[in-house]
Amino acid sequence: MIESRSVTDALRIAAERRQTCGFFFDFDGTLSEIRDDPTSVVPVPGVVEAVAEIAARVRTVAVVSGRPVEFLQRHFGAQPVRLYGLYGMESMDAHGTLWTDPEVLPWVSAVEEVVKRAVTELDPDVLVEDKRLSVALHYRTAPHLRSQVETWGGHRAAEYGLSPLPGRMVLELKPPIRRDKGGVIRTATGDLDCVWYFGDDLGDLPALTALADRAAADPSFRVFRVGVSNPETGEQVAAMMDVVVNSPHDLVPLLRRAADACTPTHR
Repeated sequence: MIESRSVTDALRIAAERRQTCGFFFDFDGTLSEIRDDPTSVVPVPGVVEAVAEIAARVRTVAVVSGRPVEFLQRHFGAQPVRLYGLYGMESMDAHGTLWTDPEVLPWVSAVEEVVKRAVTELDPDVLVEDKRLSVALHYRTAPHLRSQVETWGGHRAAEYGLSPLPGRMVLELKPPIRRDKGGVIRTATGDLDCVWYFGDDLGDLPALTALADRAAADPSFRVFRVGVSNPETGEQVAAMMDVVVNSPHDLVPLLRRAADACTPTHR
Protein backbone atom coordinates (compact mmCIF):
# COMPACT_ATOMS: atom_id res chain seq x y z
CA MET A 1 0.00 0.00 0.00
CA ILE A 2 1.29 3.45 -0.90
CA GLU A 3 2.33 5.61 2.02
CA SER A 4 3.48 9.16 1.41
CA ARG A 5 2.65 12.66 2.58
CA SER A 6 1.39 13.57 -0.90
CA VAL A 7 -1.08 10.66 -0.91
CA THR A 8 -2.31 11.48 2.58
CA ASP A 9 -2.84 15.12 1.66
CA ALA A 10 -4.57 14.19 -1.60
CA LEU A 11 -6.94 11.83 0.19
CA ARG A 12 -7.83 14.52 2.71
CA ILE A 13 -8.51 17.10 -0.04
CA ALA A 14 -10.61 14.62 -2.04
CA ALA A 15 -12.67 13.86 1.05
CA GLU A 16 -13.18 17.55 1.81
CA ARG A 17 -14.17 18.32 -1.77
CA ARG A 18 -15.88 15.08 -2.76
CA GLN A 19 -18.95 16.93 -4.08
CA THR A 20 -16.75 18.87 -6.52
CA CYS A 21 -14.06 16.23 -7.11
CA GLY A 22 -13.53 13.98 -10.12
CA PHE A 23 -11.48 10.83 -10.79
CA PHE A 24 -10.35 10.22 -14.39
CA PHE A 25 -8.76 6.98 -15.58
CA ASP A 26 -6.88 5.80 -18.63
CA PHE A 27 -7.66 2.14 -19.39
CA ASP A 28 -4.87 0.14 -21.06
CA GLY A 29 -1.81 -0.13 -18.86
CA THR A 30 -3.60 1.68 -16.04
CA LEU A 31 -6.74 -0.25 -15.14
CA SER A 32 -5.58 -3.28 -17.12
CA GLU A 33 -2.34 -5.00 -17.95
CA ILE A 34 -0.95 -4.78 -21.47
CA ARG A 35 -1.40 -7.98 -23.47
CA ASP A 36 -0.19 -9.17 -26.84
CA ASP A 37 -3.78 -9.40 -28.08
CA PRO A 38 -5.61 -6.13 -27.26
CA THR A 39 -9.00 -7.81 -27.69
CA SER A 40 -8.26 -10.07 -24.71
CA VAL A 41 -7.50 -7.25 -22.28
CA VAL A 42 -9.65 -7.01 -19.15
CA PRO A 43 -9.46 -4.84 -16.03
CA VAL A 44 -7.31 -6.25 -13.23
CA PRO A 45 -9.24 -8.01 -10.45
CA GLY A 46 -10.99 -5.65 -8.06
CA VAL A 47 -10.43 -2.44 -10.00
CA VAL A 48 -13.93 -2.10 -11.50
CA GLU A 49 -15.48 -2.54 -8.06
CA ALA A 50 -13.08 0.01 -6.58
CA VAL A 51 -13.85 2.54 -9.33
CA ALA A 52 -17.57 1.97 -8.77
CA GLU A 53 -17.17 2.64 -5.04
CA ILE A 54 -15.50 5.96 -5.78
CA ALA A 55 -18.19 6.82 -8.36
CA ALA A 56 -20.81 6.49 -5.64
CA ARG A 57 -18.99 9.00 -3.46
CA VAL A 58 -17.61 11.82 -5.63
CA ARG A 59 -19.02 14.19 -8.25
CA THR A 60 -17.57 12.63 -11.40
CA VAL A 61 -15.77 9.44 -12.40
CA ALA A 62 -14.75 8.80 -16.00
CA VAL A 63 -12.64 6.46 -18.11
CA VAL A 64 -10.82 8.35 -20.88
CA SER A 65 -9.31 5.93 -23.38
CA GLY A 66 -8.18 5.27 -26.90
CA ARG A 67 -10.55 2.29 -26.86
CA PRO A 68 -13.99 2.53 -28.45
CA VAL A 69 -16.86 3.19 -26.05
CA GLU A 70 -18.34 -0.17 -27.01
CA PHE A 71 -15.28 -1.91 -25.54
CA LEU A 72 -15.29 0.17 -22.35
CA GLN A 73 -19.01 -0.40 -21.87
CA ARG A 74 -18.48 -4.15 -21.52
CA HIS A 75 -16.62 -3.52 -18.29
CA PHE A 76 -18.13 -0.29 -16.95
CA GLY A 77 -21.58 -0.14 -18.54
CA ALA A 78 -23.33 -1.12 -15.33
CA GLN A 79 -21.49 1.53 -13.31
CA PRO A 80 -22.24 5.28 -12.90
CA VAL A 81 -19.09 6.08 -14.85
CA ARG A 82 -18.80 8.37 -17.85
CA LEU A 83 -16.95 6.79 -20.81
CA TYR A 84 -14.84 8.73 -23.31
CA GLY A 85 -13.65 6.58 -26.19
CA LEU A 86 -11.19 7.12 -29.03
CA TYR A 87 -9.61 10.12 -27.27
CA GLY A 88 -12.95 11.89 -27.06
CA MET A 89 -14.26 11.19 -30.56
CA GLU A 90 -17.13 9.38 -28.88
CA SER A 91 -18.55 9.31 -25.37
CA MET A 92 -21.27 7.79 -23.23
CA ASP A 93 -22.75 9.52 -20.21
CA ALA A 94 -23.74 7.83 -16.94
CA HIS A 95 -27.26 7.33 -18.35
CA GLY A 96 -26.02 5.28 -21.31
CA THR A 97 -26.44 7.89 -24.05
CA LEU A 98 -23.84 7.49 -26.81
CA TRP A 99 -22.46 10.51 -28.66
CA THR A 100 -20.16 10.50 -31.71
CA ASP A 101 -18.31 13.62 -32.78
CA PRO A 102 -19.96 14.63 -36.09
CA GLU A 103 -16.65 16.01 -37.39
CA VAL A 104 -15.10 12.54 -37.54
CA LEU A 105 -17.96 10.78 -39.34
CA PRO A 106 -16.80 11.83 -42.85
CA TRP A 107 -13.57 9.90 -42.20
CA VAL A 108 -15.21 6.53 -41.50
CA SER A 109 -14.88 5.36 -45.12
CA ALA A 110 -11.18 6.27 -45.23
CA VAL A 111 -10.56 4.29 -42.05
CA GLU A 112 -12.44 1.32 -43.52
CA GLU A 113 -10.22 1.37 -46.61
CA VAL A 114 -7.05 1.56 -44.53
CA VAL A 115 -8.21 -1.37 -42.40
CA LYS A 116 -8.74 -3.52 -45.51
CA ARG A 117 -5.35 -2.55 -46.94
CA ALA A 118 -3.57 -3.13 -43.65
CA VAL A 119 -4.88 -6.68 -43.45
CA THR A 120 -3.64 -7.53 -46.93
CA GLU A 121 -0.50 -5.39 -47.24
CA LEU A 122 1.17 -5.63 -43.84
CA ASP A 123 2.98 -8.64 -42.42
CA PRO A 124 0.45 -11.12 -40.94
CA ASP A 125 2.14 -10.72 -37.55
CA VAL A 126 0.88 -7.13 -37.35
CA LEU A 127 -2.44 -7.13 -35.50
CA VAL A 128 -4.90 -4.78 -37.18
CA GLU A 129 -7.49 -3.41 -34.75
CA ASP A 130 -10.52 -1.82 -36.38
CA LYS A 131 -11.96 0.82 -34.04
CA ARG A 132 -14.52 2.16 -36.55
CA LEU A 133 -13.29 5.75 -36.24
CA SER A 134 -9.60 4.81 -36.28
CA VAL A 135 -7.33 1.82 -36.88
CA ALA A 136 -4.54 0.60 -34.62
CA LEU A 137 -1.58 -1.36 -35.98
CA HIS A 138 -0.06 -3.46 -33.18
CA TYR A 139 3.43 -4.95 -33.48
CA ARG A 140 3.92 -6.06 -29.86
CA THR A 141 4.35 -9.71 -30.83
CA ALA A 142 6.71 -8.74 -33.66
CA PRO A 143 8.78 -5.71 -32.57
CA HIS A 144 11.11 -6.19 -35.53
CA LEU A 145 8.21 -4.99 -37.73
CA ARG A 146 8.13 -1.54 -36.16
CA SER A 147 9.87 0.08 -39.12
CA GLN A 148 7.47 -1.55 -41.59
CA VAL A 149 4.44 -0.42 -39.58
CA GLU A 150 5.70 3.13 -39.16
CA THR A 151 6.65 3.49 -42.84
CA TRP A 152 3.43 1.94 -44.14
CA GLY A 153 1.33 3.85 -41.64
CA GLY A 154 3.04 7.13 -42.52
CA HIS A 155 2.35 6.64 -46.21
CA ARG A 156 -1.30 5.69 -45.66
CA ALA A 157 -1.79 8.64 -43.32
CA ALA A 158 -0.51 10.99 -46.02
CA GLU A 159 -2.54 9.25 -48.73
CA TYR A 160 -5.87 9.34 -46.88
CA GLY A 161 -5.35 12.50 -44.87
CA LEU A 162 -5.27 10.69 -41.52
CA SER A 163 -3.10 11.50 -38.50
CA PRO A 164 -0.59 8.96 -37.11
CA LEU A 165 -0.51 8.52 -33.33
CA PRO A 166 2.27 6.35 -31.84
CA GLY A 167 1.73 4.39 -28.63
CA ARG A 168 3.03 1.34 -26.77
CA MET A 169 4.15 -0.94 -29.61
CA VAL A 170 1.34 0.39 -31.77
CA LEU A 171 0.69 3.02 -34.42
CA GLU A 172 -2.83 4.37 -34.70
CA LEU A 173 -4.24 6.19 -37.72
CA LYS A 174 -7.10 8.53 -36.86
CA PRO A 175 -9.03 11.41 -38.44
CA PRO A 176 -7.07 14.69 -38.58
CA ILE A 177 -9.48 16.26 -36.11
CA ARG A 178 -7.79 17.53 -32.99
CA ARG A 179 -9.31 15.32 -30.34
CA ASP A 180 -7.19 14.15 -27.43
CA LYS A 181 -7.44 13.49 -23.73
CA GLY A 182 -6.49 17.09 -23.03
CA GLY A 183 -9.65 18.31 -24.73
CA VAL A 184 -11.74 15.81 -22.78
CA ILE A 185 -10.20 16.89 -19.49
CA ARG A 186 -10.64 20.60 -20.17
CA THR A 187 -14.33 20.09 -20.92
CA ALA A 188 -15.16 17.48 -18.31
CA THR A 189 -13.44 19.17 -15.36
CA GLY A 190 -14.82 22.67 -15.84
CA ASP A 191 -17.16 22.40 -12.85
CA LEU A 192 -14.65 20.60 -10.61
CA ASP A 193 -12.09 22.04 -8.21
CA CYS A 194 -10.39 18.73 -7.39
CA VAL A 195 -9.21 16.12 -9.91
CA TRP A 196 -7.34 12.85 -9.64
CA TYR A 197 -5.89 11.53 -12.90
CA PHE A 198 -4.48 8.04 -13.56
CA GLY A 199 -2.41 7.14 -16.64
CA ASP A 200 0.70 5.48 -18.01
CA ASP A 201 1.35 6.36 -21.66
CA LEU A 202 2.08 9.12 -24.16
CA GLY A 203 -1.63 9.54 -24.88
CA ASP A 204 -2.04 10.83 -21.32
CA LEU A 205 0.36 13.76 -21.80
CA PRO A 206 -2.29 16.16 -23.20
CA ALA A 207 -4.51 15.45 -20.19
CA LEU A 208 -1.64 16.01 -17.76
CA THR A 209 -0.73 19.23 -19.54
CA ALA A 210 -4.33 20.46 -19.40
CA LEU A 211 -4.44 19.80 -15.65
CA ALA A 212 -1.11 21.54 -15.11
CA ASP A 213 -2.36 24.58 -17.05
CA ARG A 214 -5.55 24.69 -14.98
CA ALA A 215 -3.60 24.44 -11.72
CA ALA A 216 -1.25 27.23 -12.80
CA ALA A 217 -4.16 29.50 -13.69
CA ASP A 218 -6.28 28.71 -10.61
CA PRO A 219 -4.46 28.44 -7.25
CA SER A 220 -7.59 26.95 -5.62
CA PHE A 221 -7.68 24.01 -8.06
CA ARG A 222 -6.21 20.77 -6.68
CA VAL A 223 -4.90 17.96 -8.84
CA PHE A 224 -3.31 14.64 -7.92
CA ARG A 225 -1.67 12.55 -10.64
CA VAL A 226 -1.04 8.82 -10.31
CA GLY A 227 1.13 7.03 -12.85
CA VAL A 228 1.49 3.33 -13.54
CA SER A 229 5.03 2.26 -14.39
CA ASN A 230 5.59 1.86 -18.12
CA PRO A 231 9.17 0.93 -19.13
CA GLU A 232 8.38 1.28 -22.85
CA THR A 233 7.15 4.85 -23.31
CA GLY A 234 6.42 6.08 -19.81
CA GLU A 235 9.47 8.10 -18.74
CA GLN A 236 8.05 11.45 -19.82
CA VAL A 237 4.67 10.57 -18.32
CA ALA A 238 6.16 9.52 -14.98
CA ALA A 239 7.96 12.85 -14.72
CA MET A 240 4.58 14.62 -14.59
CA MET A 241 3.08 12.37 -11.92
CA ASP A 242 2.87 12.91 -8.17
CA VAL A 243 3.07 9.18 -7.45
CA VAL A 244 4.03 6.20 -9.64
CA VAL A 245 2.96 2.63 -8.81
CA ASN A 246 4.47 -0.54 -10.23
CA SER A 247 1.42 -2.06 -11.90
CA PRO A 248 -2.35 -1.73 -12.36
CA HIS A 249 -2.79 -4.20 -9.49
CA ASP A 250 -1.20 -1.67 -7.14
CA LEU A 251 -3.96 0.84 -7.88
CA VAL A 252 -6.66 -1.26 -6.23
CA PRO A 253 -5.63 -0.66 -2.59
CA LEU A 254 -5.13 3.05 -3.32
CA LEU A 255 -8.58 3.33 -4.88
CA ARG A 256 -10.13 1.54 -1.93
CA ARG A 257 -8.46 4.03 0.39
CA ALA A 258 -9.84 6.88 -1.71
CA ALA A 259 -13.36 5.40 -1.61
CA ASP A 260 -13.10 4.97 2.15
CA ALA A 261 -11.80 8.51 2.63
CA CYS A 262 -14.67 9.93 0.56
CA THR A 263 -17.37 8.03 2.42
CA PRO A 264 -19.56 10.65 4.16
CA THR A 265 -19.48 8.78 7.48
CA HIS A 266 -15.69 8.40 7.37
CA ARG A 267 -13.81 9.94 10.31
